[in-house]
Amino acid sequence: MAAPITAPPENTMEVTDYFVKPAYSTRQSTESFSADSEELQDYVVNFLDKQVGSETQFLTNVGDLLENLTAENSALEEQVLTVSSSVPPKVSEALSAAEGCRSSLEDLLQREQLIFNMLHQHRQVAQPWMDNLRQTCNQVDTIERHMKYLRCLQHIEELSAAVQQCLMTSSIQEAIKAVDSMAVLDCGLNQSGCSHLQNFLRETLCFWHKIIKDRLASDFEKILAQLHWPIISPPTQSPIPAANYQEISSQLELLVTQLLALQTSDDIISQRALASSTCLLQAPPLCLPIQIMLLPLRRRFKYHFYGNRQTNSLSKPEWYLTQVLMWMGNNSAFMEEKIQPILDRAEASFSARVELCRGLLSLVQEKVASDASRLLYDDVLFCHLVEEVLQFEKELRSNHLYPAVLPGLLHLLLEDAVLQKWLTVEKKMAVEKMDAMLSAEGAWSSQYKDISDMDELKAPDCAETFMTLLQVITERYRALPCPSAQLKFLELQRELVDDFRIRLTQVMKEESRCPLGVRYCAILNAVNYISTILGDWADNVFFLQLQQAAVSHGEEMVLRGQGTMEVGRLASLEGSLFDGLLALLDRLKGDMLGRLLEWTMREITEKAKPYCQDRWLSLPSQHDQSTMTLSSTACPMMLCVRDRLLNLHNVLSLSLFQLAWQGLAERLDNFLYQNVILCNHFSDGGAAQLQFDMTRNLFPLFGHYCKRPENFFKHVKEACLILCLNVGSAILLRTLLNESEEEMRDWTGAGDPSPEAALNELGVYCLAPCDVLILLSLRTSWPGQ
Repeated sequence: MAAPITAPPENTMEVTDYFVKPAYSTRQSTESFSADSEELQDYVVNFLDKQVGSETQFLTNVGDLLENLTAENSALEEQVLTVSSSVPPKVSEALSAAEGCRSSLEDLLQREQLIFNMLHQHRQVAQPWMDNLRQTCNQVDTIERHMKYLRCLQHIEELSAAVQQCLMTSSIQEAIKAVDSMAVLDCGLNQSGCSHLQNFLRETLCFWHKIIKDRLASDFEKILAQLHWPIISPPTQSPIPAANYQEISSQLELLVTQLLALQTSDDIISQRALASSTCLLQAPPLCLPIQIMLLPLRRRFKYHFYGNRQTNSLSKPEWYLTQVLMWMGNNSAFMEEKIQPILDRAEASFSARVELCRGLLSLVQEKVASDASRLLYDDVLFCHLVEEVLQFEKELRSNHLYPAVLPGLLHLLLEDAVLQKWLTVEKKMAVEKMDAMLSAEGAWSSQYKDISDMDELKAPDCAETFMTLLQVITERYRALPCPSAQLKFLELQRELVDDFRIRLTQVMKEESRCPLGVRYCAILNAVNYISTILGDWADNVFFLQLQQAAVSHGEEMVLRGQGTMEVGRLASLEGSLFDGLLALLDRLKGDMLGRLLEWTMREITEKAKPYCQDRWLSLPSQHDQSTMTLSSTACPMMLCVRDRLLNLHNVLSLSLFQLAWQGLAERLDNFLYQNVILCNHFSDGGAAQLQFDMTRNLFPLFGHYCKRPENFFKHVKEACLILCLNVGSAILLRTLLNESEEEMRDWTGAGDPSPEAALNELGVYCLAPCDVLILLSLRTSWPGQ
């Protein structure tokens, strides 16, 4: 243990030591000083000056100051001594406590070892007793299981005896209850390992169930025969009720109720048979009364549409499909009037009519699945089968109100082999039809050409037939219950559209030597028609649903080539699955329309050469002419423009002609501005003649197709306006524009109108000030000239 710290003698402390030690406000400031004596003396002097002062009357404070410092030093020494003296006792206490804990731990370890030894000895003594007791318990458990097994076996025998007794006394209802108890017991033994007991119970259950079912079915069939069931053909007149109709109705209700009570055991037996079968689509078993009612119809179906009968023909699936639909229609009234009220009173939760349709549909499903696998190598018969199945499904859902949640026949067409065959045949036949429609004699003429109200798009027959083909394909796969299968057909349609576009491009290249021909314009109409229809499809609800399905399921086949941004646009419905095709079609349409206008302008340019070389400088003034007439050199050009506009209006669809005449107006405006106006000088008469030719002759040619045709000839219109300004206005305008160009100053800030504002007041918005200066320089009617 360290020696205690002792305090220094009180009388050995110098006065300067008090000043060096931290005291009052000088504690922190003295830490920054060095050991240099001069600095220490300066600090002491400054401290005395501050505390005592320089006057002699303040020297009396020195004693008080010395007493305060001495008291503070004593207090600090006491604190240090107190802390130093308290540390060793605490350490000693801690060591003592640790030693005590160590001793306690050793005691506990010894006691633990002792108890462990005692326990081990006890277990050795008790082990034989435990073995004997375990063996006895196992024997008790075995005996108890045997007792339960025997009690269960006895219960089964009692139930079997009860069923036998009830059948002997004709207590069918009690027999059904006993069989139902067997069925409940069979469900309880599902998790049991007693396989022999389970087999015995199931054999017993099936034995009595069959006996009761056969007896009830025999009575039920007799009653149904009295009610003229089944109705094979539609009755010509209402059947006359039998004399004992009330008794028959009572027996019918009793038998249907008893058969419903037997449903539990029948479901168990049916489910066991389904579990052992290899059927992929396992529908819930039919209601037992409906099963019995279907027996005569099933026998008839098997007799006529299986085996070597002439009615069993692979080429005539409509025979058995139509027959089943007729049976559904003929017997629906009987089911709703005779059977459904009994089911309602028995609180059954199903429809008798739907159950009948479901039972008949199972016959058709087996037949279609068998025929489809045999027709995979015959395209014609396979297509016929698909068409008949689709028609059957449509009538089943619409006319017979078969619920959409229940499967019909379409799921049979979704099998991999059948679906792939369907897609292959669709593509093959579509390509053959495209070849036929493009090579037909009237392929490029519209069938509605004589009906103006229906010929707005002027679609050629080949394009309309092609889009009808795509629409028929859509109607065929629209009802499929699987979006993935629908998307495969959509991809096929997109491939067909692209194939047809390529074929149109090939024909267009052959006709490009004469873009003004009827066939070239018909191809252009075809491209525009297909693009318009696809644009409408992009907003169709059905295709929007397919688009969402493609995005949600991540269909690579449909979304291939789509970037992240395109997929995001598809998900937000900003884009469509036809955007790629629409872009290709629009590009083809733009190229064809551009070539058409280029060819038209080439012809107009040839006709306009004399007009471009006319003597605009020497034409007489407007005042010297009695009447203004069209320039003789402009007549060929005007006639050509008129004829081409009429021709385009007759051969192009309305939307295409709108683009065509506007594009022609734009090109013609640039041509006249560059080759007639900028290449000549104009007198007053020449400018007036030019304005007359344009405003009274050229613009009205386009006035048949819009209200203000001059807006499509902005360069020519504004150039004529500048050339026809009176001399004073022209001088002022030229001066304004020249000063603006020379000084480059802000006219608005200077208080004068800017050049643009001055031109806007004149009605000039398209031409720039520099262009106006060029036009003004083309005028020859200036003062002094």
